Parts: sequence; C-alpha cells; structure tokens
Amino acid sequence: MQETPFCLSVGNLLSYSMSDSNSTDFTNPSTFILLGIPGLEAAHVWISIPFCAIYVIAILGNFTILYIVKREPSLHVPMYYFLCMLVVADVVPSTAVLPKMLSIFWFNSREINFTACLTQMFCLLSFSVMHSGILVAMALDRYVAICDPLRHSTTLTNPVVAKIGLAVVLRGIMLVLPYLFLARRWPYCRTNIIPYTYCKHIAVVKLACADIRISSYYSLSVAFLVTGVDVFCITVSYIQILRAIFSLPTKDARLKTFGTCGSHLCVILGSYIPHLFSALTERFGHNMALHFHVLMNNMYFLVPPMLNPIIYGVRSQQIRDSLLQLFTH
Repeated sequence: MQETPFCLSVGNLLSYSMSDSNSTDFTNPSTFILLGIPGLEAAHVWISIPFCAIYVIAILGNFTILYIVKREPSLHVPMYYFLCMLVVADVVPSTAVLPKMLSIFWFNSREINFTACLTQMFCLLSFSVMHSGILVAMALDRYVAICDPLRHSTTLTNPVVAKIGLAVVLRGIMLVLPYLFLARRWPYCRTNIIPYTYCKHIAVVKLACADIRISSYYSLSVAFLVTGVDVFCITVSYIQILRAIFSLPTKDARLKTFGTCGSHLCVILGSYIPHLFSALTERFGHNMALHFHVLMNNMYFLVPPMLNPIIYGVRSQQIRDSLLQLFTH
C-alpha cells in the first residue's frame, strides 16, 4: 500500500517501538484482513470504477489549485496559503485509503500489515483533525479581512500563517498519537478480520480481547472536543462577519463582501455534514446494512477532496482567471 513519507515515518516509529516492547500481555497480529464491502463482493470491480474516477478528479483538481497558487504571485496571500493546506489535508487521507481499497477490489489482496494498519489509521485521524483546524484558520482569515481590513496584511503575515499551520499540524499529531499507542497495546486474540476497506479505529480496537473503554472514551472526547471547539470558533467568527456585513451601507457592498466567504462556507458544509451524517449512522443506524456504512465511510474520504477544488474554482474569480490563462497559454 502506498503511503506518504510523513505517514511512513510515523509507521517506522511505531514498528520500532513495538519491536522494543517487552510487554508479555500484548499479542501482536502480524496482519489484519480487510473484507472490502461485505455483501457486495461481486460488485467490487464495478464499485472501483466510480471510486477511482473520483480520486483521479480529486488529484487533478487539487494539484491544479496548488500549481496555480504557486504560479500566480497575486494569490500569495493568507486565504490561498490556507487553501493549499486544506488541499494537502484532503489529499493525504484519500491517498492513504484508495490504493489498498483498489488492491482489494482488483486483486483480492485483503491482508494489511499491523504496522501499516496503524500508519493508515494515523493518517486518517490526524489529517481529519488538521482539516478541521484549517477551516478554523480560514474563518479567522475571513474575520480579519472583513472586520478589520486595514490591519489584515499586518496581522496575518507570512510568519503568522506559518505558525498557525504548525499549530494545526501539532494539534493533529498530539491528539491522535494516543489512539495508536492504545491500539498497539491491546491484546488481539479474537479475530483479525476488519469488515471495512481500511483500518477504521473503532473497528480495529473492537477486535481486542480486553476492556477498551479507555479507547472509546478518548475517541469520543477528542471527537467532541475538536468538532465542538472548531465549530464554536467558526460560528463566532461568522457572527462577527455577518454583523460587519449588515453594517455596510449598500446592498451591492453587502453581497460582494459576503461573496468572499461563499467558498469557505461551502467547504465547511461539505466537510462537517458528511462527518455528522457518518457519526449519526454509526450511532443510530443499527438496522442499516453493513455495506451502507462502509460505502458512506469511503465517500467521506473521497467526495470532499473532489468537490473542494471545484467549489474554489467556480467561486474564486482569481483562480478562474488564472486557470483560463493557463489553458490559453
């Protein structure tokens, strides 16, 4: 399975720490078995076609955004720096999931190494936390740009943007590492079969033959903490933004100012609504078929990375102009 260098370094660290562990109560399964989409095995090849197409569109769209921002000096501003961070946070989880998923669909290669499983889990969880943090940073940028435009360039300087990005990355890593160390320490003596296309955290720890309440409580706490705090910060930012917009003298000025927030709002809705839907189906959808849960989880990692470049490409005049100029040349 292909992994990013960042994720591979974490995997090597985990492998090293496991090899040095002398704990006798830890059963280290050499591999897990990923079932793919249970109940739809006969349709795996057909399901892979739209998944692969979505991923290709996402990769092309996101790398086009990165290239345009790098190429166009007028886009070297905080808003587009944060957009580039969002692109990376979108691409890494889907890249961590899709290669192994396609190997299951096309070659029936269901085995995944234990360390690779933990590495994949780290990529999915940490970059999801980073993604949420970047949305908060983008809301902060819109708040400063609209509520205090004269100080925007002096407040969000390049060093400040870099520090915000570093804080987002460190938060994602520090909050997710306990997931991995807890999952690594559980004794696995029931089965090594995971009914998903990837190593989902809760599906992995449920295989442990031990009391996993600490993992469940920590997972729930982080989910509520990250989502709750980030949504609260975004909400407060947009309340202040709306107050500033409605204080403008003309309707055209209000619409034009609010239009600068349109792309960010669409990305927020496209990020949090699927996450909320997935969480609700996990919690209350006990009567739903397992393959529906698996499909929804996969779509959560694949669809937003495809939609976000389209949203910014359609709504951002600067990106549209740069893209048109690129194709014209």
